[in-house]
Amino acid sequence: MKILFIGDDWVGSNARSLADGFQQAGHEVVVVDSTPVTLPKRLSPPWVYTKFARRRAPWTVTDLHGEIDRTAAQFQPDLVFAFKAVHLDQRRLLDLPARLHVHYSPDDVANPANISPEYLAHEPDWDLIVTTKQHNVPELLDRGAKAVGFVRSAYDPAWHYPAARGRTPRYLAGFIGVCRPDRRADLVALAREHGDRMLVRGPGWRRVPELRTTRATVGGPVYGSRYSAVVADITANLVLLNSDNRDTHTCRTFEVPAAGGLFVGERTDEHAELLRDTVECFLFTDQTELREILDWCARHPEKADAIAEAGYRRIADGGHRYVDRAREIMAVLEAQS
Repeated sequence: MKILFIGDDWVGSNARSLADGFQQAGHEVVVVDSTPVTLPKRLSPPWVYTKFARRRAPWTVTDLHGEIDRTAAQFQPDLVFAFKAVHLDQRRLLDLPARLHVHYSPDDVANPANISPEYLAHEPDWDLIVTTKQHNVPELLDRGAKAVGFVRSAYDPAWHYPAARGRTPRYLAGFIGVCRPDRRADLVALAREHGDRMLVRGPGWRRVPELRTTRATVGGPVYGSRYSAVVADITANLVLLNSDNRDTHTCRTFEVPAAGGLFVGERTDEHAELLRDTVECFLFTDQTELREILDWCARHPEKADAIAEAGYRRIADGGHRYVDRAREIMAVLEAQS
């Protein structure tokens, strides 16, 4: 199938990985990069406009649609696949000449941060809405979606793999992810407790003043193969969920064990289904349980490594790559026809 894929095209982007997954599944894929609209360069005119107007700069949207229209006219796709394209002109996307139009939502579509009024107005017009949140399936159908497909998040073997590590990991515990209000207090407390044996990386953490008074290593985001190298330097890799998205799993659910890291994550039914607690991962319900797990890892590093290896095997052998998700999406489309 000829797929026109509209999504962010940068190293480590989940959209890029899914587009590659469709290509690996045997489809002909052409990507139009939506990054100029979704993630304008910091301090650029579109970035400034977005900050003050609380919507995407209209001239960047117009330019992107021009590129999409020209590409579609030349490529003549069978499928238009839009990866979280809620800030684009929905009618123009849906009017692109193609047999099928699919929208992919990696985040909770009940969260206002992940939708737009125009997207909601046209949501029922898409042939299929793909969501990674099980709770979104009935909600989307209730909102009038024509068809809904659930697929979990995934990992990309191009970026997520066991990387060479030092003789011993430098950090006992680490978290790689966005700074969010629901994560801040707990990670600051862990940083104070573990000092230089704690790593926190991701957007926003350098601006947290409480972390500056700890000896923890704090840094910006890591993408691509660099992510796996950082995971290899951590004994217990924390997998924290986004409460605003009502997450029960996340991309890190797959990326951490795929990179050979020990998964230490919040206890949910999905996590318990994907990985066996104390055998292939560690799950915790509260901070007391998390601290007990970290204390155990500090006392038994070799056993922690064995659990990490078992978790790697479970995820790597479990069909959780982006190419597997691409096949699942195509199977949903085939079942509709």
